[in-house]
Amino acid sequence: MLEEIDSRVQKLLHQINQATLAQLNSTYQVATKSDYSDLVTSIDRQNERTINEQLREIDPAARILSEEGIGDDEVTNLAGHVWIVDPLDGTLNFVKQHDNFGIMLALYIDGRPVLGYIMDSVNGDLYHGGNHWGVFKNEQRLVPPTDTTLRQSLIAVSSSLILRNVANLPAVAQAASGLRMYGSAAKEMIGVLTGELGAYVSWLKPWDLAAGRVLAEELGLSVKSIDGDGINVLSSNLVLVATNGVARDILARTK
Repeated sequence: MLEEIDSRVQKLLHQINQATLAQLNSTYQVATKSDYSDLVTSIDRQNERTINEQLREIDPAARILSEEGIGDDEVTNLAGHVWIVDPLDGTLNFVKQHDNFGIMLALYIDGRPVLGYIMDSVNGDLYHGGNHWGVFKNEQRLVPPTDTTLRQSLIAVSSSLILRNVANLPAVAQAASGLRMYGSAAKEMIGVLTGELGAYVSWLKPWDLAAGRVLAEELGLSVKSIDGDGINVLSSNLVLVATNGVARDILARTK
């Protein structure tokens, strides 16, 4: 059953991505949510509507939690099959740069992270896996990143955390080889999965975290809470995703 679900979801994501890229240079509606940098477009909403409709055909008994809340179920727990959907991650980048954005889906079953999908939209690469199958970039299986130290690694940290000096993160950034900011959880998660980044730290909502957590844990990487409340995929979290060595170095500096 999971093999069939996985195959159909991969096809769905490639279809959604092709439709998204086809609209990149078209006219679409843009609105603000919480502030001027928190955008939503008509493409976000169309993607979410299509993904959710297709997921209900692929996995009829499942419940769905998605960023824009279009046709969502009331998801207050992770009992049974729960899909968590980010229809367009990095919307500000999509609008301003036409680059550095993605699409993310994850399946949790009875609270267990089972399947994760991150589409690197512009490059057309799908990172997927879980369920002890491994993690793949398209058809190529990824090997776990080399376990290095903070000093040896580039790291990505949300700009707001650096600017507000949250959890001593500016000092953490100074201790790393370098600091990168992409403004897309999809792109930054991919960076950690592939070893281009040693760590990613950000305040993540469920749809920002769910897929990356599945894939990172499948590769044996650390997914930890920095704010001490523990990881709860149904709420917002201050999250560290990193190789184990870099995670130890960062957590020692944020306490």
